[in-house]
Amino acid sequence: TLLSSIFVYLLESHVLPDFILRMGLRMLTKRWVRQLDCGGDIEKKQFYKNKFVEKLRTSPIAIETEKANEQHYEVPTKFFQTILGKRLKYSSCLYTDSTKTLEEAEDAMFQLVCERANIQNGQEILDLGCGWGSMSMWICEFYPDCRVTAVSNSKTQKEFIEAEAKKRGFKNLKAITCDVNFFKPSSKFDRIVSNEMFEHMKNYELLMRNVASWLKDEGLLFVQILCHKEYAYSMTKTQENWMGRSFFSGGTIPSSDLLFYFQSDLTLRSHWKINGTNYSKTLEDWLRKLDQNKSQVLEIFAETYGKKEASARVNEWRNFLIYCSECFAYNNGNDWILSHYAFYKKRPA
Repeated sequence: TLLSSIFVYLLESHVLPDFILRMGLRMLTKRWVRQLDCGGDIEKKQFYKNKFVEKLRTSPIAIETEKANEQHYEVPTKFFQTILGKRLKYSSCLYTDSTKTLEEAEDAMFQLVCERANIQNGQEILDLGCGWGSMSMWICEFYPDCRVTAVSNSKTQKEFIEAEAKKRGFKNLKAITCDVNFFKPSSKFDRIVSNEMFEHMKNYELLMRNVASWLKDEGLLFVQILCHKEYAYSMTKTQENWMGRSFFSGGTIPSSDLLFYFQSDLTLRSHWKINGTNYSKTLEDWLRKLDQNKSQVLEIFAETYGKKEASARVNEWRNFLIYCSECFAYNNGNDWILSHYAFYKKRPA
C-alpha cells in the first residue's frame, strides 16, 4: 500500500525517532497479520500453506547464501563482540523470572537446548550453522568428552572459532566453512544441533534427508527456529519488504508446524514453543549495548566500510534490531515465536 511504502521510505532514510518507528512497525505488523489470516478462512489458509510446502520441495536447499554472509556473517566480528553477550550467542536467549543479565539469558537457553537435545558426554556433535561457535564452545566446556564439529558458511567465523578454541584449550572442537548445499561430512554424529539456521533454508525435504544421512542410527536432530505460530512465508525483495531486501534475503519464516510436512527421513519426537518476547528481550539487550557503544561501533564500521558509510550502517542495524523486536513482541509474544524440535532418524520402539 502507499502508506506502507511511505513508511519504509522513511525507515530507510533514518529520519524517524524510535517511538515513531516502533509505532509504525506495530501498525505494519498488525496489517500483515490481517493479510496472512485470509479473513479467517481455514480452507484458504491451508490451501496457501500446502502450496508453499510444494514450492519449498522444488527449491534448492538454500538460496542467496552469499547475500546472507554479506548481511550478517561476514560483518566484522568486532561489531558482534561489542553488541552481543559474553558468549557471542547470535540467536534468541531465554529470560526466566530469575534472569538479570544478557549473559544469564544466554546460559539459560544453552542449558535448555542441551537438555532437550539430550546432549551426553562422549557424543559426536555437529553444530550446523554455528555462528561464532557459542553453542559448540558451551558443549566443549560442559561436556568435555564430546567431539564437536562446527559448520558455517563464513570464513571469518571459522577463523574466530579456531582462535578462540585454541585460546580456551578446546582440542575437541573442529570448525569447517561450507555452504550447506554442498556439505558432506566424513563421519556420522550422535547429535546434530541447529540454532536459527533453518530460517535461511528452502528445501527442507532435501535438507532433512541430508541430515538423516549424517546421523548415526539412533541419532537426534535438534532445531531451534524463529517462526510464526501459524503462517509460513518467504522473505521477498519487494519495495515494501525492507527486511527481505536488507537483512534476510532468501530467507523463510516458517510456521511452527512447517517441519512436520518434511518427515520422510526423520521422525518428530518432541515439539516445544517458546514465547516470542524472549527474542524481543534479546534484541533489546543487543540494541542497548549498540547504543552504549555507538562511538566504538562507528569506528569498527568506518574501518570496514569507510567513514561516509559507517553512520548509515549503524542506523541500519538499529532498524533491524527494533524491527525484529517489535515483531516478536507483537500480541505479547504469542504470534511470532520460537520453536524447538527433536527429530529421530528411526521411530522409537
